[in-house]
Amino acid sequence: MAFDFTISPHVEEQRRRIADFVANEVVPVEQQVFREGFTDELRLELQSRAKAAGVFAPQAPASLGGGGFRFDEAAVLLEEAGYSLLGPVALNCAAPDEGNIHLLHMTGTPEQQARYLEPLVSGEVRSCFAMTEPPPGAGSDPSALRTTAHRVDGGWVLNGEKWLITGAQGAAFSIVMARNEGDDVPEGATMFLTPTDNPGFVLGEHLNTIDGTFLGGHLRISLRDCFVPDADVLGEPGSGFAAAQVRLAPARLTHCMRWLGAARRAHDIAVERSVERELFGSRLSDLGMAQSLIAENEIDLAAARAILWQTSWVLAEGSRTSEESSRAKVFVSEAACRVVDRAVQLAGGMGTSEELVLGRIYRDIRSFRIYDGATEVHKMSIAKRAARRAAARIAAREKRA
Repeated sequence: MAFDFTISPHVEEQRRRIADFVANEVVPVEQQVFREGFTDELRLELQSRAKAAGVFAPQAPASLGGGGFRFDEAAVLLEEAGYSLLGPVALNCAAPDEGNIHLLHMTGTPEQQARYLEPLVSGEVRSCFAMTEPPPGAGSDPSALRTTAHRVDGGWVLNGEKWLITGAQGAAFSIVMARNEGDDVPEGATMFLTPTDNPGFVLGEHLNTIDGTFLGGHLRISLRDCFVPDADVLGEPGSGFAAAQVRLAPARLTHCMRWLGAARRAHDIAVERSVERELFGSRLSDLGMAQSLIAENEIDLAAARAILWQTSWVLAEGSRTSEESSRAKVFVSEAACRVVDRAVQLAGGMGTSEELVLGRIYRDIRSFRIYDGATEVHKMSIAKRAARRAAARIAAREKRA
């Protein structure tokens, strides 16, 4: 048995190219975006530059114009893209599009891929994923889904309310989760591809969340007798929850990859500031309490990267990784938030500012511990699996006795 985390020359070369692109093309426009907001015009300009630099969509299939890298290789590259909050959008590996690209590639029909996937990979359009609902609807518990899908002649009619739908403003289409209802349909949920210009797909207000860099905001959506033809059912009717797992496990990990990059950026900024700043007759980095913050960050970053790389390798090898991805999501999200919090503390007053970038990273990263499964929900899942294994061991011992 061998453990090998060596980065291949091919991946290392691409990592360096992404690092150079982010430093030279993306970081210089951060303050403009923080002041004025992210626009689709700027997105298209950055993505055009990324294509020219050969760093566009590293995780997407090569046959569709992406980099074609394996999932464990993408762990290296998406971390580098995440070094700027704008980097994943510039490289077209940001949520929710990245997760939708994966889902459409794995489950879409050839016709659906031509209509929806190809323009999404190219950056021609953006998308959103509509599952989350106001209470008592689906959130951390997808089985609470209340949006309904009724079969009609030639398709389905959707009705329900969604909220916190990231990227909905300006998206060309959405993947909508709805619960099947009626005697003539299979039990469970179904995924539907729904263009946002569908008259039954109604955009509501922006929810004023603490994060501020996601393109397209986080919106309420109403589905009002929204007709979707049979050709736009994604996967088989009734297979929505299974299809969601195709998307959610990898998406948890790609969130980890991107936010690990942002946490590393925050740490780098804070450590450089501590080396340059003198307090109480010495460099800040020479003071014991500051050294404790620096060391704890170094440990958290290294541990987060190790669990992320190992889990990404398991998925790349073809395993489901449900439990592994839960462990990685919990650890990386909590560790990344700790790293950024310590970086803000180490940088002092300016650490709270967007001028030093730390303030914006701090705002944006906090939600990471909630979306794609809150920490507490993943812990519950991990604990239940551990208890089942313990019960199985007890039963096996009793059987042998």
